[in-house]
Amino acid sequence: MKTVAKLIHQSNMTYIPTNLPVKFFGLPDGKVYLLYARFCIIRPEKTDLEFVIAEHDEFSFDYASEKLVPKAETRYPVYREMVDKPNPVYHILDINRDVKSYAEAVALLNQKAIKMSLHPEAC
Repeated sequence: MKTVAKLIHQSNMTYIPTNLPVKFFGLPDGKVYLLYARFCIIRPEKTDLEFVIAEHDEFSFDYASEKLVPKAETRYPVYREMVDKPNPVYHILDINRDVKSYAEAVALLNQKAIKMSLHPEAC
């Protein structure tokens, strides 16, 4: 499968409220997406993982040049690590409990990116 979602940054210690790794991706629609897992309780005796896809509200992504673009003007250089910052502003788009690994979750995000690149008017 062709990879369309571009990895911007991955962090194991993050400001996102999870103890698990967070991956930040740029998609053809020019937005930055977060992908992370968090623990959830399905039944009182069973803890499981749910995977979250969220959109970062403070950055956009120039897909053609693979550059991170802050939405607020800054006089400082922009580095990819800046997407993982204190008090990030983002909103959750999807929570999936059927996905069992980061590889499956990244594949799902990549499928979304492929649809975006094939049909950009639908975004």
